Amino acid sequence: MERWKINLYTLWVSQICSLMSFGFGMPFIPFYFQELGVTDAVQLSYYVGLSATLPAAAMAIAAPIWGIVSDRYGRKMMILRAMFFAALILASMGMVQTIWQFMVLRVCQGIFSGTITASMSFVSANTPENRMSYSLGLMTSSNFLGWSIGPFVGGLLAEVVGYRVCFLLGGILMSVGFFLVLFLVKEDPNTYGYRVRSTEEGKARRSTIFTPFITAILICLLVQRIARTVFTPFLALYVQETLGTLTGAASYTGFINGATSFATAAAALSIARLGDRLNKIKLATYLTLASIPVVVLTIPFESLFLFAVFFTIFYFLAGGVEPILTSAASERTPAHMRGILFGIMGTVSSIGAMVSPIMGSYISVEFGIKAILVTIPLFTAVQAICIFIARKRIPPSPDEPEVESL
Repeated sequence: MERWKINLYTLWVSQICSLMSFGFGMPFIPFYFQELGVTDAVQLSYYVGLSATLPAAAMAIAAPIWGIVSDRYGRKMMILRAMFFAALILASMGMVQTIWQFMVLRVCQGIFSGTITASMSFVSANTPENRMSYSLGLMTSSNFLGWSIGPFVGGLLAEVVGYRVCFLLGGILMSVGFFLVLFLVKEDPNTYGYRVRSTEEGKARRSTIFTPFITAILICLLVQRIARTVFTPFLALYVQETLGTLTGAASYTGFINGATSFATAAAALSIARLGDRLNKIKLATYLTLASIPVVVLTIPFESLFLFAVFFTIFYFLAGGVEPILTSAASERTPAHMRGILFGIMGTVSSIGAMVSPIMGSYISVEFGIKAILVTIPLFTAVQAICIFIARKRIPPSPDEPEVESL
């Protein structure tokens, strides 16, 4: 088997392990906080929002720094660094005694982990140009497959062994991914450390990466990230509130998290591939518009089953948009600058993940947890407007075909 394929499939498996590891415990943080002694509803919402904001803020700052280091010293080293610290941090989360110890670990997670960006950057630099779309799509699916399996298994385990053990098991599974990368992934030494880093070249790269089209895509991705993550930290509390008890809440939460992540992975492997033969911007517009009425239907019903169904369909439709927009941006970026592009996209994602829990915390405290759901169709509508503006003002790539039918 060709070396790039061995690298790709190894990273695919290791990334599934990575996201599964986080999925064992992260969706159940609100329940874990209650074990740590936070019982007041207002305080709980505050700490849940803070827990989601801290790693995103730290990662937004750290990601560009690690990107510069990876360009100089190699991307495999960055994957190993991220997985090593992630394993250590996850295991430590299972042993904390106070909520502030947990918060410190969340900051460390944002600074030192980041397996997704590191793996995508490696693949973009070590894959033949004519297989780039396939490789990036496969890696995208691994992220959501891992996050679909992890919460489902973690929810079942939490009911049996408790949340602390789930975090410890997550650390062990992350270590398995670490050793897979260590022994099976080999990096081409010609893909890093060779670029001239004069001040003039650096300025040129920074000025050419932010074209009007790329800027428009980044804004769309930011708005979509907020729409998709604003409710996520509070899903467990919503399930508990709807059930009226903590008993069984972890299983329900794990099931819904798993279903939405699996739907996103399915979209990355199916809907996103339509972008190879259809106009990507038009396709993203139609998917976004279709997702708005679906997510509106999560608001009026009290049934967890109906909520899970419509929420999952929304994630399936929305899940195809991000890889389509990412692919469109990648096509319009020179090959030697795609690592920089993914680094910037990682920062944008972190900013969105930082803003959304703050917003969710405020809304939940002032208006209740269910009120957060109202913001999702609103942000999705803004996303549709942004994509429409990008489609009208920025001409498509000359070799990109028009949409035949949808």
